[in-house]
Amino acid sequence: MDTLKLEIVTPEGLIFQGDVKSVTFPGEEGEFGVLPKHASLLSLLKPGVIEIELPDGKKESIVINWGHVNVSENQATALVEGAVPLEGTTESEIAKKIEEAKKLIESASENKAALATVEARIEKAAKIV
Repeated sequence: MDTLKLEIVTPEGLIFQGDVKSVTFPGEEGEFGVLPKHASLLSLLKPGVIEIELPDGKKESIVINWGHVNVSENQATALVEGAVPLEGTTESEIAKKIEEAKKLIESASENKAALATVEARIEKAAKIV
């Protein structure tokens, strides 16, 4: 099975690194998916959720405030200002991550409609975790 190498980096360090089956980014012009052997591109990222599908079929979600992504044939590198992985082993840990993610998004945008959409995506992504 073909995979894509994905890195998500913030000024504080590496948030995610690994092989993925696919990844969906919140692009400035709309969401877009990336699969292995994708055409090269560079895109701005807006506040939203990066959705990752791992080779074993599991899904991970990472909330970002803004940044950009560079995609080449078998690699995608996202440089983002802030990120919160939606993960945890208990309900309270996940709830804490959801609150962190909402604060991150609220600090990045004043567009209330966009915030509501992203918050709904965060809630949906957290249910998958």
